[in-house]
Amino acid sequence: MNEEPDVIRVLLAKVGLDGHDRGIKVVARVLRDAGMDVVYTGLHRTPGEVVQAAVQEDVDVLGVSLLSGAHMTIIPDILDQLKETGAADIRVVVGGVMPDGDVDALKEMGVAEVLLQDTPPDAIVATLRRVVARRGPR
Repeated sequence: MNEEPDVIRVLLAKVGLDGHDRGIKVVARVLRDAGMDVVYTGLHRTPGEVVQAAVQEDVDVLGVSLLSGAHMTIIPDILDQLKETGAADIRVVVGGVMPDGDVDALKEMGVAEVLLQDTPPDAIVATLRRVVARRGPR
């Protein structure tokens, strides 16, 4: 397995009209407690704002939390913009509430991992470490 960077850099984002951010704040704390560098963009971001922030912050992982049901529209837009900006090496992890049937479709689009709302904190940390290690050096 490839080595992960000394410190994994993560940008967490809430995209669209979803106004619930308690879960993403808990995830941010869990990742920080695990030694990761975490930036949270706040609520109501556009896909373009999120991609620009991920590039500017030079993150390893872009974590997008969605509870609104718009993941099948928002995520392809984010993935396309990452490619267009030459940042396709940033791994996208999607979390939140979505039908189980959409998980495979998101992964086929290029999402590195999907974490549903009942994923335990230690599994979130382990998943991000595994995603970055699989990617290898940038």
